[in-house]
Amino acid sequence: MSRCPDCRDGDSLPRRDFIRVVGAGAAAAAIGGVAAPLFGADEAAKPAATNTPETLVQQLYGTLKENQKKEVCFDWDFMDPQRGLLRTRVSNNWHITKPEIKSDYYTKDQQQLMREIWEGLIHPDWHKRVDQQLEDDAGGWGIEQNIAIFGKPGDGKFELVMTGRHMTIRVDGNSTEHLAFGGPIFYGHAAGGFNEKADHKNNVYWEQALLANKVYEALDGKQRAIAAVASSPREQDSGFRGQDGKRPGIPVTELASDQKELVQKTLQKLIEPYRQNDRDEVLACLKKQGGLDACSLAFFTDQDIGNDKVWDNWRLEGPSFVWYFRGNPHVHVWVHVADDASVKINA
Repeated sequence: MSRCPDCRDGDSLPRRDFIRVVGAGAAAAAIGGVAAPLFGADEAAKPAATNTPETLVQQLYGTLKENQKKEVCFDWDFMDPQRGLLRTRVSNNWHITKPEIKSDYYTKDQQQLMREIWEGLIHPDWHKRVDQQLEDDAGGWGIEQNIAIFGKPGDGKFELVMTGRHMTIRVDGNSTEHLAFGGPIFYGHAAGGFNEKADHKNNVYWEQALLANKVYEALDGKQRAIAAVASSPREQDSGFRGQDGKRPGIPVTELASDQKELVQKTLQKLIEPYRQNDRDEVLACLKKQGGLDACSLAFFTDQDIGNDKVWDNWRLEGPSFVWYFRGNPHVHVWVHVADDASVKINA
């Protein structure tokens, strides 16, 4: 598989006490007070799965032989000499450990457990789409992807991190304090090559940008002038600015109620690919920091593929909420969400 210069390898190789499952009313309050449930009532009525990603990580850990544990298991706060606190690392294309998931290093049963962990983190409606992304970008799930386990599952804090090209995703067993998703995550897609066409044909995440652009279309001239920002920040700049930090773009408080509803729909689309527990944690973190009314939305005008005024790079940002969608030359999305702005990112 050819390498994209824009996705060069970044590397070679007590938690959220306030967060609980939030009901529809709490979710609405977190994102601006719209009365409708965030997702369909039928989803909430579904019986809980017997196995969760957390219990599957414990099962996987129990199958690992000592030589495997030496390679892919680490102390909770393991510091890599080059990469810093390894557990919190995020990059657009990296390998947290050497063994690929789909290799002889792991048994078929271990690979199946890893697949089930991944499926548990991704909403079932998105399995096919994310599988397509992984096929396009890496040749398929488990190829050029790796795992690491921090701590001891079933005995205190633990977290599994799964990495690869255009993917950093986590399951942490409610171990990491303050953070949604167990820490910063990354997703992306290069569906049409290294420089995608303006419509980003077949990109599974482009619908998120189209919905954000509907917000821009709903703005009047004065609002657009505030929302449009001339220079995109570096993509890995996803640290928090805090309550007093200056955030680019237009504050959500400057929007009318119908415009705010479009921002809410955009947020719904952003968290849609993930399991309900992670969706709820995002909303709980956002609510604690002031909800969408504490956020700003920026559209960066310097990276407009096709000069079509459909903004490829945009960013929804709050005091401790960053969702940075960068669509030029293809989709890279950096996500960092917490209930406390003092949490640092390791990118």
